[in-house]
Amino acid sequence: MPKTLRLILGDQLHRGHSWFAEKNDAYHYAFFEMRQETDYVAHHIQKVMAFFAAMRAFAKELEQAGHRVHYFQLDDPQNQQSLTANLDVLMTKHGIERFEYQLPDEYRLDEQLKAFCEGLSIPSEAVDTEHFMSSREALAEHFRGKKTFVMESFYRQMRRRYDILMDGDDPLTGRWNYDAENRKKMPADHVPVVPLSFDKDLTAIYELIQQAGVKTIGRVDPKAFLWPIDREESLTLLDFFVKDCLPRFGDFQDAMTPHYWSLYHSRLSFSLNTKMLTPLEVVNKAIQAWEADPEVISISQLEGFIRQIIGWREYMRGIYWAKMPDYAQLNFLDHQRPLPDFFWSGKTKMACLSHAINQSLDYAYAHHIQRLMLTGNFALLAGIHPDEVDQWYLGIYIDAIEWVEITNTRGMSQFADGGIVGTKPYVSSANYVDKMSHYCKNCFYDKKAKTGPKACPFNSLYWHFYARHADKLARNPRIGMAYRTWHRMGEDKQKAILDQGDEILERLNEL
Repeated sequence: MPKTLRLILGDQLHRGHSWFAEKNDAYHYAFFEMRQETDYVAHHIQKVMAFFAAMRAFAKELEQAGHRVHYFQLDDPQNQQSLTANLDVLMTKHGIERFEYQLPDEYRLDEQLKAFCEGLSIPSEAVDTEHFMSSREALAEHFRGKKTFVMESFYRQMRRRYDILMDGDDPLTGRWNYDAENRKKMPADHVPVVPLSFDKDLTAIYELIQQAGVKTIGRVDPKAFLWPIDREESLTLLDFFVKDCLPRFGDFQDAMTPHYWSLYHSRLSFSLNTKMLTPLEVVNKAIQAWEADPEVISISQLEGFIRQIIGWREYMRGIYWAKMPDYAQLNFLDHQRPLPDFFWSGKTKMACLSHAINQSLDYAYAHHIQRLMLTGNFALLAGIHPDEVDQWYLGIYIDAIEWVEITNTRGMSQFADGGIVGTKPYVSSANYVDKMSHYCKNCFYDKKAKTGPKACPFNSLYWHFYARHADKLARNPRIGMAYRTWHRMGEDKQKAILDQGDEILERLNEL
């Protein structure tokens, strides 16, 4: 057999991949910790540490299974800090006669590796990662000829294809979707389950990153690292979720509180996005738990979770591959403002944003409503340039890889795609924040006031946003009520709100 170099990227840690079914000294497996990957945005320190630790654990596992592994740590003298340069080093050193790689999930790496292979004098091949439940092209094919994409349609196709909660061609319970039942505010005296953490000592990796001068954001205790970094820990977290969290997951999946950071969320996204877990095994585990005790885990809890995995996650990946690279340039609302400084420090008098941002800095994590309806909502109302919002989300969250980050941020959160992902902008005043959280009670700002020195910034910015974008949004049937309410206000009230919004936009860094 020809000497074959097989590349494994940091988000391709899939033990079940067919590559590893056969042990053969002709196969050389390559892992690289690189400045190319640590430096394209300022990542959370926990994110960089987690990727390095998970890559090292998987490389060690392959070695112990008898595979030939080449691993460049960040400070390895051979490390050129570039993907293609490192591949050249190994190819020359080991007389490589063939190159193989798994299809990257990021467009930039896909293009880089295609260009690299075009310049090789040896054969090369790209293979599937064998992780996702749909192909790169599946969504585009499903909506071929349609002007708009609708996640619910794709989700139902996935349910049918994999026979998940189905009775023939119909949903098992007669209903496809229980979203309306999964929007409860957490009672003030409710104490959620204590989140599982792993408390590993990753001081050596932390010090390596610091000594290398990698620019990071966020905070960490390197002696008590809480995230899973191998398949065994990921499976442990999955077991914890289905046993201790899934019974209340759906009820409180949109709830927010300043007192707890994890609630009933699975926190499996890092394990999934690095492929230490597969989506189908996660879904099957949840279904098995429901089947074993349907009185403890209701169908609304289960369906809400499954929709996130096989619906939203696969849907966003399909949008990414259908619309890149142009998607990364979309700015439908022509927003141009820089991101306020408090997004990097958490220092703001707005209680909801202060908590969500500080939680993100502490844990490299916030759940989907904190991302969409707090930080994302504010950035959209304030007219922040989507490039800046993208870079913040891509850097600060441990699960953020561009294929899933950019479609959620530029699409769902910022409406920069003009409606490809979401049918309307997801914006709200303080009313929604108060409805779904306990932030407003002790906030410096008044949740009910639209104008004045202590008026909640969300309130005036909400109407300011709709007023300044009426030419692009007024005909959207899903937000007609907002414009009807705006037009019923008197001119004096409208002017006062717009003046308040102007004043807030002038001093975003002081809020």
